[in-house]
Amino acid sequence: MALLSQISRLIGILSCKGLYILYEITLLAALFITQYCAGLLVLHLGVKVNYTRKIGHFSLFFFPLLLMAVFPYESTFARFLIDSGIAILSLAIYLGPLRERSAIIAIMFTSFDRPEDRPNTLWWLFTQTVAGYMVLIPTVIIFWTSGLAELIWIPLLINGIGDGLAEPVGVRFGRYKYQTYAFFSQKKYVRTLEGSACVFIVGLFVIIGFHSVFTQTQFLIALALIPPLMTAAEAFSPHTWDTPILWITGYGSLYGIMRLI
Repeated sequence: MALLSQISRLIGILSCKGLYILYEITLLAALFITQYCAGLLVLHLGVKVNYTRKIGHFSLFFFPLLLMAVFPYESTFARFLIDSGIAILSLAIYLGPLRERSAIIAIMFTSFDRPEDRPNTLWWLFTQTVAGYMVLIPTVIIFWTSGLAELIWIPLLINGIGDGLAEPVGVRFGRYKYQTYAFFSQKKYVRTLEGSACVFIVGLFVIIGFHSVFTQTQFLIALALIPPLMTAAEAFSPHTWDTPILWITGYGSLYGIMRLI
């Protein structure tokens, strides 16, 4: 009986690991296929990179959520760290020598290579990704150990949906424009009030959606502060570097509200 119990336990562990491996493989395949198709839209249909870039943005946000339902593996902090490392290291396939040798990778790169970002496209994406995880990893630790794990989703959703909509809405409907600098650059880039308003509106809905995790006072203060603060963070953050700034602002203000109110 003891042997059967050990075998059953081993099978359970292997099954869980297998689900996680399948999740990672499927996620990477889905993301790469999406980027390839988005690159084809740019090359053959003339779709603006401002739009196809956000296809990748939403894919990065929603595909993991969908696939976690398909492959219900046990989520652990160690696996979160592995996911973070894979996200950063996967950008290496877009290095120049690899793009020059692979038409597929070159097409995938086209999906997010805005002409105005060249030749810094990959550098800015890499540094933003690293900086984002440098914010997110300690934040997850702090919020989890403080009993605030549910709140981790709030800035993620505001950034994932609000900032994801900001650029395509601004490009399509933007009339009121302003300028911001890029990371380590004196070149100015255009943003719009209409695009930034997406962050504000999504912020309101997200806070309302999470109202049950706040006290009444905390909820009202969060509703009054977090949407405008994260909107300002998106508006004034360096070009292509809005994610870490949004997260610092969102998580910092949330933690302050929960600890001080």
